[in-house]
Amino acid sequence: MINVILLGHGRLTEYGAKLIADLSEEQMIAEPAPNMNHPAWVFSHLNAYLPIFQQLMKGEAFDDPKDHPFGMQSSPQSDRSIYPSKSEILETYTEGNKAAAELLKSLGVEALQKPVQLERWKTTMPDSGSALGYLMLAHHGTHLGQISAWRRALGLPSV
Repeated sequence: MINVILLGHGRLTEYGAKLIADLSEEQMIAEPAPNMNHPAWVFSHLNAYLPIFQQLMKGEAFDDPKDHPFGMQSSPQSDRSIYPSKSEILETYTEGNKAAAELLKSLGVEALQKPVQLERWKTTMPDSGSALGYLMLAHHGTHLGQISAWRRALGLPSV
């Protein structure tokens, strides 16, 4: 299971970095069609989960990510000053995902057996393995797919 998570997560992280590598600061908040999630919001949203990956692996409590400024209750804004710079977003994204992968490798199977501390997740993701599998693969991949579609809507090439 660890190898599956690490393989998929590693490839998603590489793909994510490529999806925004050629974008300008202005493009990071472009909205080519109504209600499309732009890269500044998507990557800020994904980055909000990076500490949670490590807290899940350690069995630690964490704040509900829905309450984070870029959590599921937020929406993309056109004010560029709300978001970190593209370089900060990309550095947090790559370094945070790398740190999560390294911690998972070092902790081994024990990292997947911790009880999830967030009450609203316990029914669907009762242990850290199910939460990490979902967050590091499905959640991550879903949002990167949004950016792939966003690129096409903006007339940008695939990566």
